[in-house]
Amino acid sequence: MPVLDQVIEKYPKEVKIVFKNFLIRGHNFAEQAAIAALAAAKQGKFWPFHDQLFNSYNQLSDQKINEIASKVGLDMAAFEKERSDPALKAIIQKDVADANQAGVRGTPTVFVNGRMLRDRRIEGFQAAVDKELERLKGAAKGK
Repeated sequence: MPVLDQVIEKYPKEVKIVFKNFLIRGHNFAEQAAIAALAAAKQGKFWPFHDQLFNSYNQLSDQKINEIASKVGLDMAAFEKERSDPALKAIIQKDVADANQAGVRGTPTVFVNGRMLRDRRIEGFQAAVDKELERLKGAAKGK
């Protein structure tokens, strides 16, 4: 089971996964893939689409993106329309700017409440989440 799934299983009410885009320089289809994933999100299929993209990262092309869209069950006409929405590119540009400001240098990079997580094993997540929950509990008591 992937680590993020394990984190959500262990902390279903305490943890929320927020995905931000960070385009890898030199990857010819990074931006098209990110736009396509955001378009898939409009149909509630971000994570299945995302997972298929990452499984095919070294084979990406327009044809592969359309194949993935079909495989995850997207309405292809709506998907194509969403992909041309300039707002999606603006979201990606903001995500990249935010990532650069936060010191992101590669993917994946994980933060727990604004603190960069270095140990991305389940034990590292647990330690970071538990520490943050304790900090928040202490802050709530101090009110």
